[in-house]
Amino acid sequence: MEFDRLRVVLVDARNPLNIGAAARAMSNFGFRRLRVVNPYDVAFQDARSAVGATSVLAAAEKYKTVTEAIADCSLVVGTTSVGPRDLQHSLKRLEHGARLIRKHLSSGNCALLFGSEKFGLSNEDMSHCHWLLNIPTREEHASMNLGQAVAICLYEFICDPRAPVKPDKRTLASSAELERITETLLQALRASEYPKLNTSVSFHSAVRRVIRRLRVQSGDAEFLLGMLRQMVWKMEQKK
Repeated sequence: MEFDRLRVVLVDARNPLNIGAAARAMSNFGFRRLRVVNPYDVAFQDARSAVGATSVLAAAEKYKTVTEAIADCSLVVGTTSVGPRDLQHSLKRLEHGARLIRKHLSSGNCALLFGSEKFGLSNEDMSHCHWLLNIPTREEHASMNLGQAVAICLYEFICDPRAPVKPDKRTLASSAELERITETLLQALRASEYPKLNTSVSFHSAVRRVIRRLRVQSGDAEFLLGMLRQMVWKMEQKK
């Protein structure tokens, strides 16, 4: 398995101990690509002194948005404890989800998203995901510490005793390509005066989720984008 193809993405992390623990778990299991989105700067700087994770933290990449952090990934998986939330994605248990991620890593990059210690991933964050991953815990105490959650997920990736998975021969479109399709589709909806279109984040997230469910292949992404751009141009010419 190509561990370098997995990006561990911490979104809105606030506690330096948790950031350090996540980085240390990555170092333990051989994962090196840490990305942080909108971290609390003081916590991020303090975490850089974490014992045993210096190299991972030194190479960590910092981003302002989830969109930027996952741009080069063709599979994006969010983690959640579920709780009372009404999820808009398919949810997979860790053991099943880990196998799907292992298969994908044979041919493409994957981003594994972890949310803030207090609130987890927001609905907007989740709209970038293809599906969600859940670590089975007892209902009375479903939420896990951030560093522990990262460690358990990464351990599952390396300890699967079953036969090696067959590589996925399809090359799926990257998140950057899917985001361009999403934005162009929204342009087309605006140009067509689509009655349900509005500027709310929830509607944009719903459109983003639909695009990701299509599992567009890389070669088809530019083809689809070209058609959408032509539609936008034609409709705007008629105004």
